[in-house]
Amino acid sequence: MDEVEVVVAHAERATLRVGDVFLKVDADRARLDAEVEAMSLAPVPTPEVLWCKPPVLALAALPGTTLGRLGGPSTGSPAAWAAAGAAIRRLHDAPLPPRLGQAGRDIAALTAELDEECEVLVANGVLPADLVARNRRVAEAALRPWTPAFTHGDLQIAHVFVDDDEVTGIIDWSEAGRGDALHDLATFTLGHEEHLDDVLAGYGTDVDLDVIHAWWSLRSLLIVRWLGEHGFDPFAPGCEVDVLRSRM
Repeated sequence: MDEVEVVVAHAERATLRVGDVFLKVDADRARLDAEVEAMSLAPVPTPEVLWCKPPVLALAALPGTTLGRLGGPSTGSPAAWAAAGAAIRRLHDAPLPPRLGQAGRDIAALTAELDEECEVLVANGVLPADLVARNRRVAEAALRPWTPAFTHGDLQIAHVFVDDDEVTGIIDWSEAGRGDALHDLATFTLGHEEHLDDVLAGYGTDVDLDVIHAWWSLRSLLIVRWLGEHGFDPFAPGCEVDVLRSRM
């Protein structure tokens, strides 16, 4: 091999690419087990599992390219975004997996974490008080009862690969499980609001847009400090802080 590419790396886990193989290194055995299980159950294309020897999971590379990334331009056509929406709908309509996922967190616990995080963001001067207060009000719409669905749990656009407007695979399933379907749709369109209509056209059913907007605010509020502490920049153009500003 000519080189080892570091795809992502932080204190919790790392993903490396060596030729046509992705190596995921994760000290949390439960996350690796959850990922392998979810990929075996999901009714959408996923990477081939080459081998799993904790703390390392080896996956075959997927054909095609991602739809883009948060803070960058979308490389996908409207048809590609619609195809992704259709794939997400197939996932959400599938039989429920045994595990509770990241998108299925208890409402009371999530509310308490959100309120605590908002207080810290303001007290530490990370974000202006009016920005936090406005987005906390918007986020309230996501804190409601929901019907469980098979969810990915971390469905960023960088996790969805397409080729010729067809979905060739979805990666990073460690947060998958039973959860709120609108959490997935919101995560997928975070920072790319202009493609929400394309995604929903492929998804094929009406959704509550207020809840989608609420999840954009909620996810961004909860992750701003974590990103900064792990070497990422939520203040970069088009990223989480800009998402929060767009709700003002």
